[in-house]
Amino acid sequence: MPEALGQGEIDTLSADADRFIAELDEETYLHYAGLKESYDLAPIYERHERLTQLDTALALGASVDGDRRRRELWKFACEGYLGNFVSEEEERVAELEATLTATVDGEEISFRMLKPRLGNEEDRDVRARVEAARNELTEEHLNDLQLQAAQVVQRETQQLGAANYADLYRSFGFPLDDLAEQCRRLLADTEDLWEEAGDRFFRSRLGIGLGELKRWDLGRAWRGADWDAAFPAEAMLPALEVTLAELGIDLRGQQNVELDLEERPNKDPRAFCSPIEVPERVVLVMKPQGGPADWRTLFHEAGHTEHFAHTAPSLSPEERRLGDNAVTEGWAMLLEHLTIDPVWLERRLDFPRPYEFAAEGATELLWLVRRYAAKLLYELEFHTAEDLTALGPRYVELLSGATKVEPAAVDYLGDIDEGFYASQYLRAWALEAQLRAYLRERFGNAWFSRREAGSLLRELWAEGQKPTADELLREVTGETLELAAVADRIRESLAAV
Repeated sequence: MPEALGQGEIDTLSADADRFIAELDEETYLHYAGLKESYDLAPIYERHERLTQLDTALALGASVDGDRRRRELWKFACEGYLGNFVSEEEERVAELEATLTATVDGEEISFRMLKPRLGNEEDRDVRARVEAARNELTEEHLNDLQLQAAQVVQRETQQLGAANYADLYRSFGFPLDDLAEQCRRLLADTEDLWEEAGDRFFRSRLGIGLGELKRWDLGRAWRGADWDAAFPAEAMLPALEVTLAELGIDLRGQQNVELDLEERPNKDPRAFCSPIEVPERVVLVMKPQGGPADWRTLFHEAGHTEHFAHTAPSLSPEERRLGDNAVTEGWAMLLEHLTIDPVWLERRLDFPRPYEFAAEGATELLWLVRRYAAKLLYELEFHTAEDLTALGPRYVELLSGATKVEPAAVDYLGDIDEGFYASQYLRAWALEAQLRAYLRERFGNAWFSRREAGSLLRELWAEGQKPTADELLREVTGETLELAAVADRIRESLAAV
């Protein structure tokens, strides 16, 4: 049994973790912003070698003693230990995704643009060929690396004293079993709702019903091209700026927020946030494409940006950097879902048929929540399986059951969120639904235009990642976090049409 560490040693490791995360976030920013082709994780792990050593993780585990900050640092060390073993595979996967290309009908398309191409392509047969090209590249170049990484994690988790990856995260306090039960209930309770609303949605957007839909049709459906005129690329940032201004936030005037708006060939087309120094340097990266999905992504990442930029600098690294990520995801979703709020649409965009669009947005949310509920159930099986190579059919079965659209079996390895992040998204959707209901009740349906609401948000953002999502919700509303609240939010939007 390893000996517990003294407070001085723990403080040193905490400060080192702060620098480790900053370097990882900066490397992520440089690579995905198109400023650097390579994705050099291994040198960062080498510079912070002690944090990724088995003895460190075990000693931190022996030091927890009910202290949450110590538990977060222990979790980080365990993740660093596992991450160190797979950093080379992660680097290689990222570099392949940045450099691989496919030729479809004589046109060369980069791997990272294949999914966006599915959304922009009107011809269904061409979409099928683009999807086939993506699957072929995944199977030929990525799956072996993904399998190697998963098998290493499975093996090394036992060195950390846990029977499997799921048990390790249970020991970190993740409510996986309670959440899995909520997922099963949600899937059962919204089955008929999804079949009815999903069929109506796809017929409206594509002219085909849920039973005829193929996975290569999904990107086009989510793209919502018929709504593009209402979501122009040039209006994205101004709409965000005005929305934040009404809450009392001057985006351009925030000295600790950087906006990366430059065009670069290898820049990820999706907006993202890199909280390199929390709260001193938070980078919001965007490459405006326009369309409803692009707007949603920008507002989501702006939610992360404002949360990290307003985090109190006096908090510990564990409270600023680590903690329950359902909190920051909940804040991201609160801003993201303004783009499907009929009151915001009418006020900010002079929007045609806002309740119709809001109902479509609620249907997309229902798809996502059902899909992630199935993903969590799949990941719980994945991380306790003896033979990972046999799980392709189970992945297809669970995801098909939830969405009624068969996924690509080659994604059974790549569609796994590290650190059970699917559970964080699910809890964040619940947090957003319940916080939104509270804000509407306290400040009115146009809560986003009230300075008082902005003051409350800034006060809560200042707490960083110190409270869990459950504690944050209880502090604000007195309620318990419930996934069923998301279904209630969706039913409300669908009933308003």
